[in-house]
Amino acid sequence: MASGMDENFTGDFFLNASEDTLFTADQTFTSDMPNATNPSDDYTPYPDRPETYIVPVVFSIIFVVGVLGNGTLVVVFVRHRAMRNIPNTYIFSLALADLLVILICVPLTSIIYTMDSWPWGETLCRVSEFAKDISIGVSVFTLTALSGERYCAIVNPLRKLQTKPLTVFTAVMIWIIAILFALPVVIRSTVVERPVNRNKTILICDPFGPEEDSFRPTYRKYAVIGKAVTYYFLPLTIIGILYALMARRLHLSAREMPGESLAAQSRSQARARRHVARMVVTFVIVFIVCFLPHHIFQMWFHLYPDAEDDYDEVWHVFRIIGFCFGFLNSCANPVALYCVSGVFRQYYHRYLCCRRSPSHRAGHSTATGVCDTSFTSTVRRATTQVPLPMGQNPASNHWYGNGSDCPPSPQCVRSKSSRSLGKR
Repeated sequence: MASGMDENFTGDFFLNASEDTLFTADQTFTSDMPNATNPSDDYTPYPDRPETYIVPVVFSIIFVVGVLGNGTLVVVFVRHRAMRNIPNTYIFSLALADLLVILICVPLTSIIYTMDSWPWGETLCRVSEFAKDISIGVSVFTLTALSGERYCAIVNPLRKLQTKPLTVFTAVMIWIIAILFALPVVIRSTVVERPVNRNKTILICDPFGPEEDSFRPTYRKYAVIGKAVTYYFLPLTIIGILYALMARRLHLSAREMPGESLAAQSRSQARARRHVARMVVTFVIVFIVCFLPHHIFQMWFHLYPDAEDDYDEVWHVFRIIGFCFGFLNSCANPVALYCVSGVFRQYYHRYLCCRRSPSHRAGHSTATGVCDTSFTSTVRRATTQVPLPMGQNPASNHWYGNGSDCPPSPQCVRSKSSRSLGKR
């Protein structure tokens, strides 16, 4: 049996002593049970628990990778105008949300995992819970917005449904909505005192409110359900529907290929659409994998009547995995972006490894000084054009690399050339 679950967990990422079951060799008790005033003397000290040593190491890796990866994304977006397109604006917002939880929650949580009591006081308890919920909200709502943007770009490629001002407005509104959804945890979070044995009492950061509050059991149940629906199941259902519609559209468009003269161009546009869609799918899969264990355990423990009696070593390990994976999501997006985007990979090499790519291997961007090796660099065109940064979709009428609102077709190029000669 698991001896001594972690009473100092904060937020619903971590179980608190009120929800936590303290398992000993011969006795089980919870602080909500009648005998909570006479706890067992078999409390397992933190130095005797394996997670006390494993989790801080994992969190150290999350912190270093997350700060470097997300920090680089922010620097690239701020310093390079060519990277400020519509998909990258959402990626920038994701990076800010990840930095928020990494810089505030990860240090506090990794430190208290080696201590019995919450040492930071009630103010940081509220701040930590607030930052965590904001980050989760911004992440999942941004992924939903990205999926919606991809749907518009693929289903209606010739309509300018998304503009940069509208994208910035959407990103700001996502942050405002996430802040509003996180307000209840600021109001309810508090530091409470819990006995763990007859000679020891600890302090924990509890997001569900004071124990003497009669509304606490109801709030706890609906808070867990509400967060699972709002931050996981509902947005992922919307994303799934959008991608099903996108897949259907791509399948139909592949069957409606034009004649030989435009076949190569249509194929390149279809490849570009699929590439950016795959990038967003990668982010969504990372989010699903990272947060699914957490939500499974939370709903099981808070909604299943016999959860406290059935809690065992397997559930204990599963809970620790869900706890770590929830924070792992904050450093996973930059790693995923490095794997799927050639352009961002070059920026990572430039800023983290001080390494520049050959300037003429696939086309050199004068705006950034970084070689473009994204999916667009593999498409050979008969016209000279500025390489497209990652995320700029040649199928979207305002993202063409030739600097115009038309595709790089011979007719469009001739039209532009004649207008230029007329101006001369």
